[in-house]
Amino acid sequence: MADHDRKDIDDITGTETTQHEWDGIKELDTPLPKWWLYTFYGTIAWALVYTVLFPAWPLISSATAGVLGYSSRAEVHEAIAEHTAAQSIYTDRIAELSIDEVASDAELMQFAQAGGAAIFATYCSQCHGAGAAGVQASGYPNLLDDDWIWGGTRDAIEYTIRHGIRNELDYDARLSEMPRFGADEILGAEEIAAVADHVLSLSGQGEGNEDGAALFADNCAACHGKDGTGNHDLGAPNLADAIWLYGGSREKVIESIHYARAGVMPPWNEEARGASGLSDTEIKQVALYVHSLGGGVEAAPEE
Repeated sequence: MADHDRKDIDDITGTETTQHEWDGIKELDTPLPKWWLYTFYGTIAWALVYTVLFPAWPLISSATAGVLGYSSRAEVHEAIAEHTAAQSIYTDRIAELSIDEVASDAELMQFAQAGGAAIFATYCSQCHGAGAAGVQASGYPNLLDDDWIWGGTRDAIEYTIRHGIRNELDYDARLSEMPRFGADEILGAEEIAAVADHVLSLSGQGEGNEDGAALFADNCAACHGKDGTGNHDLGAPNLADAIWLYGGSREKVIESIHYARAGVMPPWNEEARGASGLSDTEIKQVALYVHSLGGGVEAAPEE
């Protein structure tokens, strides 16, 4: 009989060994406790039963359904449906009322702002930042200040969110186009520098430039106004408040005049975006949230 076929019993404990030895130390082949073995066998039996009763084995495009027909996704959808139904006492009213009427109802406004904050975090914070402060020099506006290119009333903000800016998905997107004064050779480099000096002087940055003022009057005032305070209807920014979307250094202002700016914002209505869009109620909610951040105005100025 070969040595490995013989049992090797430890002299001290009387327990069979595994016949493995390291430096004179032998490994005991101590049997597992019965309770441990029974538990192990029980888990195997439970696993087999589970794979029959519940979804378990992955297939190419799905998984085995299980005889009980349980679906965690269906359970989640059911919970969402129940939650949506519970919220309908508020969302139905928001859908029926104008955005200003919602703002005048304290209870609805509280609900709308809470929902709007969640919507903003999901869909808007990637560009405007989690705190809505935007990213200067990258063209993502700060929504906390009181500087609005297209107007800061609730209606104006709602329209901007609904249709977006300079996008190709929505026919009603806000649209304006600044001439590329340098790239299209409308003005020379020295003229652009003079205009930049004048523009900076409008907000108290620099002493100004007479030639730049004349060029501004001829080429820029039609949109930005004689005093440079902008025009919401045309999407022309206020140049006199020292708030700059793409940076306010002389170099950045010259760059803006030379190449122009044309930031794009997508529309968020369902008609333009389909399933990835926001409902009318959700658009009102996020518009009310943005308006409440501190920079929104109550109404458009009277003409």
